Amino acid sequence: MVLRGEIQDLKQIAKNIESREVQQNSCSSELSIVCKSTLKTTSLIVLEEISENGRDFIILHFNGIKVQRDITYKKSIIFYISILLALFSIGLLALTYLYSKALSSNVQKPINLLNQYLENINEKALHNIPTEQLPQDFHLLAETINNLINRIDFFIGTQKELFIGASHELKTPLAVIRLKNQVLLMRKREPEEYMEALRLTNQKVDEMNKVVSDVLNIGRQESAQFEPPVERDVIQILETQSKDFTLLAKAQNKELIVSLKPTNFIASIQETLLKQITQNFLQNALKFTPAGKKIELRSYINSNNYLTIEIIDDGVGIDEKEDIFAPFNRTGNKSGVGLGLFLAKSGADSMGANISVKNRVDGINGTIASLELKNRLICII
Repeated sequence: MVLRGEIQDLKQIAKNIESREVQQNSCSSELSIVCKSTLKTTSLIVLEEISENGRDFIILHFNGIKVQRDITYKKSIIFYISILLALFSIGLLALTYLYSKALSSNVQKPINLLNQYLENINEKALHNIPTEQLPQDFHLLAETINNLINRIDFFIGTQKELFIGASHELKTPLAVIRLKNQVLLMRKREPEEYMEALRLTNQKVDEMNKVVSDVLNIGRQESAQFEPPVERDVIQILETQSKDFTLLAKAQNKELIVSLKPTNFIASIQETLLKQITQNFLQNALKFTPAGKKIELRSYINSNNYLTIEIIDDGVGIDEKEDIFAPFNRTGNKSGVGLGLFLAKSGADSMGANISVKNRVDGINGTIASLELKNRLICII
């Protein structure tokens, strides 16, 4: 093993000797020895490494000059350094392995705990994952899973409520039809009584058809929730809807005022859901606004730089203590099943938008139904 510094040092010694014309006839075992080389060279460096009597030497032949140096001590130092480096590398690998095992064990424990909690969750026992026993790094994951569980729990609860409500809505008219028919069959009736019973039956069938139709609309909306978001001009969609409802309002002796700002607003939205929500708001506004009154459709950019769509009516207002978004919740004595706002809330949640219905605060009876859209909407699964 030869060090580059040793070679340069011996070469410099040989050059110094050559310039002074120093010659020695014999070589000894000193640290640096010079003598006349028997190897004939012309500006050529010849390097040798030999071992004698248990010691190691490096010999340099340069222009007929032989320079020799004992490198036993340095070789032993290099050897021990190599051993130490090898041991250090092995120790480092061992520490890395042990650290990896300990780290994987620390990571695996909370993962196993999460898996245990998730295995115990089913549709009958939806509960949140406690974060107290989890490391801080896993709190965000646990909270995300808890949010998903809460949405699933809300969806299941809503579906149960919808199922119970639909059953009740269908049971009542069926009971009325059955009771009326039983009374008719008790004795022979006049033709007018049979005609009246048939008219009542048709009326109740129409009510049941309305319930079934709205329940089907819920299924269609759930399909629309998986509609991929596309870039659309929201203002243009609202302008198209406003033209249709302007005609409907005029036919009912009502006025629809349209004020849409800005001139355009491009957003990535699920167009079907947006149309269903605004259509529901406009239909309710027309339903509860008396003849001769006004309805306003407006949009603007709010302080959060979001687009807000508002439908303001001159109706009877709402009871803000009630959950108006619950299925089959009716307001006033108007016809309807009471699923419109439920569908609107479900669609807004799917779009990641904010929805609200509140009473007017300008001293006029009526409500303000609003939908807040973000600039880039995505479907929340």
